[in-house]
Amino acid sequence: MDVIRIAAALITLGLLSTLGCSTAPPHSQANLCSIFDQYPEWYDAAKAAENRWGTPTHILMSFVRQESAFNEDAKPPRNWFLFVPLPRGSSAEGYAQAQDPAWDEYQEENGGLFRSRSDMKDALDFIGWYNHKSNDSLGISKWDPKNLYLAYHEGRGGYARGSYASKPEVVRVAENVDRLARDYGAQLRQCEARFQCRRWYQVGPFCSA
Repeated sequence: MDVIRIAAALITLGLLSTLGCSTAPPHSQANLCSIFDQYPEWYDAAKAAENRWGTPTHILMSFVRQESAFNEDAKPPRNWFLFVPLPRGSSAEGYAQAQDPAWDEYQEENGGLFRSRSDMKDALDFIGWYNHKSNDSLGISKWDPKNLYLAYHEGRGGYARGSYASKPEVVRVAENVDRLARDYGAQLRQCEARFQCRRWYQVGPFCSA
């Protein structure tokens, strides 16, 4: 009986530990400064992705806001037939709503042993990588959130074919991402200094300000 109690306690502790590791969406998603105040490590992750791939921080974060509302476990809704669960509409998952084929390609090119779509650093790096590929193959500026998002949503092949032209709802979403990115950019210009070089070792050549 004692063995059973101990096993049950260990399982409970494991579940609580797992729940404790989850990251709640930020309180204020309309203001990038507030988001980074709550999660300053997200600024570091976004800046690292910007430095690696070239898409500015405020555009990267606008993608995450649109795709998942900063929900690390976001997935497309599941359809039901009576009481029977049906497959989800797509394999999109995590902060960036990365689908399996694109995520697999990203992992093949960048290594994927410890990468997760539910990790903000990996999600931002994925978005930066995808936008870099869109810039390389389609010539879309990394400062053009609307067209970057259209290529992100439709896939690079779909964007090249102009598939979004017959999807006004997708165009509206891309325009919303564009507006949000511009708002985030204006906000970040007012507060970025407080997130730069805030660690004790970020001095001299180790400071990214």
